[in-house]
Amino acid sequence: MRRHHPRAEREPTIPLINIVFLMLIFFLVAGTLAVPLDKELRLVSTGDVEGAAPADALLLHADGRMTNRGTEVTSAGAFIEGLPENMRTRIRIVPDRDLPAASLVAQGRALREAGAESVVIVTERGLE
Repeated sequence: MRRHHPRAEREPTIPLINIVFLMLIFFLVAGTLAVPLDKELRLVSTGDVEGAAPADALLLHADGRMTNRGTEVTSAGAFIEGLPENMRTRIRIVPDRDLPAASLVAQGRALREAGAESVVIVTERGLE
């Protein structure tokens, strides 16, 4: 009778290779889903453009004051009443970055109750 020598068990590498291959295929497919921009296209640079609030926007200051076109606004209802009929459906507000979120939500709710169909918050967008 021959003696059976136990073989050293090898690590199964085939499943690991399969997983790496599937990940490679996934990232190749996911990377080509987005259509690249035309190479001749030059995007607009807004780095040196000074931002200004839209003229019809309600400015909400950090201390709770509201202004429009440099004049003090006493309430959301007064602001809505001062607008022409065609501008009362979509109201734009520009909040100060230090304005508490609770005040922003309260003013948005007050504008909706005063008759605004939608309230849009105008913010600064930074692309880096």
